[in-house]
Amino acid sequence: MFEVKKFVEFDEQEKQLFRESIQAREEAYAIYSNFKVGTALLSKSGKIYTGCNVENSSFSLSTCAERTAVVKAVSEGEKEFNKIAVCGLKEGQFVSPCGSCRQVLNEFAQSSHMEVYLVKPSQTEVLKTNLKYLLPLAFNL
Repeated sequence: MFEVKKFVEFDEQEKQLFRESIQAREEAYAIYSNFKVGTALLSKSGKIYTGCNVENSSFSLSTCAERTAVVKAVSEGEKEFNKIAVCGLKEGQFVSPCGSCRQVLNEFAQSSHMEVYLVKPSQTEVLKTNLKYLLPLAFNL
């Protein structure tokens, strides 16, 4: 389940989420891959938390943008999230959360149908999907 829509077709709260993911992308520390990703996570309380990817010369120690935002929010007391916007750029294609990030998002999503927006930095198109579609057989205890 996914739908590609024009940036302008979304409501103001969603557009703000998208803009913050684009801005967070600019803060990425991606000196090895030059693959910058930014994200904005909307909590149940309505607050937005941003994150960017942070690379390390020991690549396995790098942190994805999505997990940066989740850890930031959880460390400030938030434990439930409604929506996430992910902004990256790969030859004009949408960039989606990796498998590890999908599982971490599943841990804190208010619903398995948490809305996931993949945003192009140009603010032209947004792909709307949900966590259940991206992680159909999520691991849960």
